[in-house]
Amino acid sequence: MSRSAHPAGPRHGDVLPEGHYSAPPADLNALDPKVWARTVSRGPSGAATVGGVDVRTLAEEFGTPAYILDEDDFRARARAWREAFGEDADVYYAGKAFLCRAVVRWLHEEGLNLDVCSGGELAVALSAGMPAARIAFHGNNKSAHELEQAVAAGVGHVVVDSFEEIARLAFVADEQGVRQKVLVRVTVGVEAHTHEFIATAHEDQKFGLSLAGGAAAEAVRRVLKLDSLELAGIHSHIGSQIFDTAGFEVAARRVVGLLSGIRDEHGVELPEIDLGGGLGIAYTSDDDPAEPADIARSLAAIVRRECEAAGLRVPRLSVEPGRAIAGPTTFTLYEVGTVKPLEGLRTYVSVDGGMSDNIRTALYDAEYSVALVSRTSDAEPMLARVVGKHCESGDIVVRDAFLPADLAPGDLIAVPATGAYCRSMASNYNHALRPPVVAVQAGHARAVVRRETEEDLLRLDIG
Repeated sequence: MSRSAHPAGPRHGDVLPEGHYSAPPADLNALDPKVWARTVSRGPSGAATVGGVDVRTLAEEFGTPAYILDEDDFRARARAWREAFGEDADVYYAGKAFLCRAVVRWLHEEGLNLDVCSGGELAVALSAGMPAARIAFHGNNKSAHELEQAVAAGVGHVVVDSFEEIARLAFVADEQGVRQKVLVRVTVGVEAHTHEFIATAHEDQKFGLSLAGGAAAEAVRRVLKLDSLELAGIHSHIGSQIFDTAGFEVAARRVVGLLSGIRDEHGVELPEIDLGGGLGIAYTSDDDPAEPADIARSLAAIVRRECEAAGLRVPRLSVEPGRAIAGPTTFTLYEVGTVKPLEGLRTYVSVDGGMSDNIRTALYDAEYSVALVSRTSDAEPMLARVVGKHCESGDIVVRDAFLPADLAPGDLIAVPATGAYCRSMASNYNHALRPPVVAVQAGHARAVVRRETEEDLLRLDIG
């Protein structure tokens, strides 16, 4: 027997001891509006509806698993961010959260800009009619081909992330006879209170150029010397799933300090500052996200205060909400396949999806809510773990939740707040077919991203 092996006892699976987990909710049938999309409610039959459409109808027409997107909610959230920041600021939707051509059209119609971080995202944006001038191109390792695509398309900004990229982009822009606007992405040394893998402004990570180490100032010097690049401003992003603006205050102070240093060294006052995104959403009833209007007031006040203290003109502010717009608008609809009680531990509820449609629980220990949505139930609550059908013990969708004890195969359950990163990070693990994205609005449902088929898988496998 290997010395590294160990016996896995019955509580090996990180089971919460009695009294550690939260008490069951008072009403298992309630759908907390803080967590669910805005048009979700219980219909007269007890089944959940979204946009006036019964989830049982959606399951019958589109199958399960499926991402169900509330179009009115998405548009309303996009509009709220646009209105909160007004005409003197720019709101860029972070396309990495979830992007498809329908979403691009909604963003365009609601007056938002778009940031992309790959040639593929750029292609989707352009194919759906987003004006290139309203696109910003992110990424820590953009290829020469991607930069050629971006410059040729006429993207409004390229966010440069390294010395190599500055030189690469300058060459591409010069070859095309273009003077490309850029922002320099800066790591400001602010560590947001979030998971290690989604904190992006501390020093020991791959994004940006260090402010404390002097790389950011050197990047500015290099850009200013290049005729084919126009330095429009500074970019900072401190992380994801953040619930207050305290970290942004520290970041803004340090970015404004850099702007002040640029003025003193080069005699230039840069016209733009982008504080990124990362504002959190409610995945459970315990989460308490801020409203866009409150965020806008706070960030504008922070930037104004810091610029006034430094004697700088207030630059145009940009922000990049992605999760905060897309996340709450969507739930994932599953069918229950197996219900497996483990005496004295919990009940494992297996669904017809899993880590192929939501890797975030396995990747980040993300927490989610879940509810029985095809009917109501008066049964007692049972402690459950919702798991997928993949060949991994870590294939967990909802680690710990309470569901009705009469839950049975064939029931439909739904996990809310899956609009951000779930479809974007979906995979074909075990050759699973990625689910469709179904937009629902005013009693009508349509697939905006269709379900994959076995033919899709085989078409890519050229043998």
